Amino acid sequence: MIGISAIAIALLLLMYLAYRGISLLILAPVLAVLVALVSVDTPLLASYTQVFMGAASDFIFRYFPLFLLGAVFGKLMEDSGSAEVLASAIVERLGDTRAILAVVLSCAVMTYGGVSLFVVAFAVYPIAAALFRKANLPKRLIPGTIALGAFTFTMTALPGTPAIQNAIPMPYFGTSPFAAPGLGILTGLVMLGLGQVWLSRRASQARVAGEGYGDHQGEGPPATHLREHASGEGFDLAEVTAREPASDLPPMTLALLPIVLVIALNLLFTAVVIPAMDTGYLAEPTFGATSIESVRGVWSVIAALVIAIGVLIATNLKRLGDLTTTLDSGANASLLPIFNTASLVGFGSVIASLAAFETISLWVTSVGGDNPLISLAIAVNLLAGMTGSASGGMSIALSTLGDTYLAMGQATGIAPELMHRVTAVATGGLDALPHNGAVITLLSICGLTHRQAYLDIAVVAVLIPVISLVFLITLGTLVGSF
Repeated sequence: MIGISAIAIALLLLMYLAYRGISLLILAPVLAVLVALVSVDTPLLASYTQVFMGAASDFIFRYFPLFLLGAVFGKLMEDSGSAEVLASAIVERLGDTRAILAVVLSCAVMTYGGVSLFVVAFAVYPIAAALFRKANLPKRLIPGTIALGAFTFTMTALPGTPAIQNAIPMPYFGTSPFAAPGLGILTGLVMLGLGQVWLSRRASQARVAGEGYGDHQGEGPPATHLREHASGEGFDLAEVTAREPASDLPPMTLALLPIVLVIALNLLFTAVVIPAMDTGYLAEPTFGATSIESVRGVWSVIAALVIAIGVLIATNLKRLGDLTTTLDSGANASLLPIFNTASLVGFGSVIASLAAFETISLWVTSVGGDNPLISLAIAVNLLAGMTGSASGGMSIALSTLGDTYLAMGQATGIAPELMHRVTAVATGGLDALPHNGAVITLLSICGLTHRQAYLDIAVVAVLIPVISLVFLITLGTLVGSF
């Protein structure tokens, strides 16, 4: 009982102190050591150097290329002006009568193409503010609108998304980024449809009440507040301060080309190129004694991003100005997110090494009876909520119970592809609670408070994704993976 209480207190402290702005690089190891100290027969120093650091370094080893390339790609899209062109083009075509849908689709196109959701938020917010003002819609609806397009279906549900939340399950289940494509698309449509219905209803209510855009003096993100919460997943203040606008904007075709390449090449490498390669050498100890199923998904995303980055640079070289600064800013922006997430993974591994965790894991894996998808969804969602991190919660769940869930799925005839998609979608619910770094940063960008705008974020990024997760599990259980 003491061990279980220590784990519960540590998770609550992690959630509270992360919300207060304490860096996860400090918070996660300190809390892990404290839990080990309270627990009986747990070697303190070994828990840190062998368990915590071992798990953290393994996460960095697996996923650093994806964080690095994703951040560089996003920075190039931003500094070349491509992100601005895409957002403006979608908004222009849909017009102010469909302002909410225009902003949602602008965010969705860019995040599905691999642009960091924080870059998207900074790029889209000025356009959204002007569009909402013209359409006489309340400014308080902007954060929820951006969250629907950037934090939900393109992050977890749509097949092929290069988001890290879609990449982490691949080594555990031997799947690709396109796992359960049919179910993923249907689940994504549920998220988009319900979210659009909610925001449209809120806009109609505001029009009836004669609310309007509102009077907002001195709009813009307060730099001190952003710096205070710079520990949020995926956020780096350099993305704000280091940005220099492109000297001229690229045409629409060039702005869209890198995103099309990421999606198309990801599919090409996954389904055609890599399966045709002779990869028998992976069984050798030199290459980790692994199989192509464990690395195919990661290889596909890496190859797609590298080629897209090359095309971005080649087609926008004159627009980028100081290319070295852009590449440096993108590379630097990848470090904080991956080390934050790796620290959470290390924390979870220390928790999993405790004797009390066996009792917890037995309870978690028993939830849902004969359907391990229910247990998997609950475990991932709860951990994502407690840590305030979608990728962090997923990594803790999979690193501690991934093999167990895979075995349970095989025993009950559940396809690994379905387990992959359920895991990814499950990260996108409770992770968006008020202490989440992305939520805090989005509100800061919009110059609004939780009291003013969090309700809509909670509905579109917490409640509706949970409803969509229930839909996915129900449909997947009935018809299997497709």
